[in-house]
Amino acid sequence: MTTRTLDLALPAGERAQLTATGVHIVRGGRPVLSGVDMTVTPRSRWGIVGENGRGKSTLLHILAGVIEPDSGTVRRIGTLGVAEQEMRAAGGRTVGDLIDTELADVRAALAAVDTGAALLADGDPRGAEEYAAALDAAEALDAWDADRRVDLALENLDAVTDRSRPLAELSVGQRYRVRLACLLGAAHDFLLLDEPTNHLDAAGLDFLTDRLRGRSGGVVLVSHDRALLADVATAMLDLDPSRDDRPRVYGGGFAGYQEGRRSERERWAAEYEQQQAEHARLTQDLSEAQNRLVTGWRPDKGTGKHQRATRAPGLVRSVHRRRDDLEAHAVTMPPPPLRFRMPELPVRPGTTLLRAEGVTVAGRLDRPVTVALDSGSRLVVTGANGAGKSTLLAVLAGAVEPTGGGVRRARAARVRLLAQESPPAGRRRAVDVFADHMGRLVSAGVLREGEAVPLTALGLLPSREAGKPLRDLSMGQQRRLDLALALASRPHVLLLDEPTNHLSIALVDELTEGLGATGAAVVLATHDRQLQRDVASWERLTLDPVASTAAPAGRAG
Repeated sequence: MTTRTLDLALPAGERAQLTATGVHIVRGGRPVLSGVDMTVTPRSRWGIVGENGRGKSTLLHILAGVIEPDSGTVRRIGTLGVAEQEMRAAGGRTVGDLIDTELADVRAALAAVDTGAALLADGDPRGAEEYAAALDAAEALDAWDADRRVDLALENLDAVTDRSRPLAELSVGQRYRVRLACLLGAAHDFLLLDEPTNHLDAAGLDFLTDRLRGRSGGVVLVSHDRALLADVATAMLDLDPSRDDRPRVYGGGFAGYQEGRRSERERWAAEYEQQQAEHARLTQDLSEAQNRLVTGWRPDKGTGKHQRATRAPGLVRSVHRRRDDLEAHAVTMPPPPLRFRMPELPVRPGTTLLRAEGVTVAGRLDRPVTVALDSGSRLVVTGANGAGKSTLLAVLAGAVEPTGGGVRRARAARVRLLAQESPPAGRRRAVDVFADHMGRLVSAGVLREGEAVPLTALGLLPSREAGKPLRDLSMGQQRRLDLALALASRPHVLLLDEPTNHLSIALVDELTEGLGATGAAVVLATHDRQLQRDVASWERLTLDPVASTAAPAGRAG
């Protein structure tokens, strides 16, 4: 028996490499991926980002060999572990079965060690060679410690540790955590993880981050979790549209990606505007040349027929030359992606816009909370699920009546809440929903006619998407409309409940920048770790069993 007979998939260690070159794939007649190049080494940790539908999960499947690209190549040296967003349970399999499947090579290597040892003990001449080969395989897999690593990961990810539990009895999140624990416990050269933080709590997130940063193998992460990308990724692949419609690779981790993407989009916008301006100038030149050609045949009285005839060829050549110039300078560059623009929100210095005094809501917000907000106030509300963050924001917005305490609002102060979930999507077009909302605000006297904010001015939805029925929009696009509706009322106090849900990384960064610059009061309830880091200077209110108080900066609560 040899390791070749065992047919084990052994880690390649420092020789491991995962390389994609010129990967291209089409689905439904539309290119999903085009010109993807990346090289993953044992010391690299890649983050893959992009809007929904940009092919991130498809690329993971191509790297893993589950899907073959239409063109391009993928070269794999070493072992791979893949965690997709969901894992189905079938055939009565248990947690232990899943662990045994992931550690099958470990089990086989340890069994081969025992077999080789027995042959040695019996004096079999094959024993030394087979024992040495099996021992090398077990050491490459770090086999003796594999089960302990899996158990440690199960515990720290808050996953089910009972190996007899059927997978069918577990939730999607529980199954994913078991699968993730198995991968962290195995000794793969590469881990390919699709949205690995979706089902993890704070402790699980910290554990996963530490394990990914400390492992010796390569990592490929598909994620919208900016904190995970900032903590783990050393290189970034951006699948979102670019000037030449090819993916962009950024070094320097997540920070390098943010800076590189910002510079790329600024250049894109500048070059597009330059092309547009040149096209407009040449169009004007052509129009003027055509006008001269027409008027050239209507000269002033007294001009001879011969003189008119000699002028005609020159005018015709001028028209043709300008038409050729216009065609040669067509606008070939696609328009750059929308950039969010925060509207100017009103300020009322020296006025307490909103004050909640000892508010409680029975069964939802049991500990009294006091909050006072002035223009420019910045407040982050944190706490575990069920602590009452959404309830508190609903009370401040006037959507929920407190059962204890009270809320006072300054006269004519506009307060707007962006709720955590979008309302049910119907058949009405997004642009019509927004227009009707603006019309109601103006007719009710909430806004003057000149204060109305056009949907196009916010940079949240392109005209093509704005013209679609709500039910045809993605969750992220519906969330963008929700944000547009909240900002359209130009609130003095803006309340945001998990505002990063379903939004792209680019929009979240732009929104964070806008929130920091606005003169309105802003209250933010979020679990987003990167957003919490970005607003670390804001005042913080943590909802827990101990009553909390918050007030504007420089004032007592």
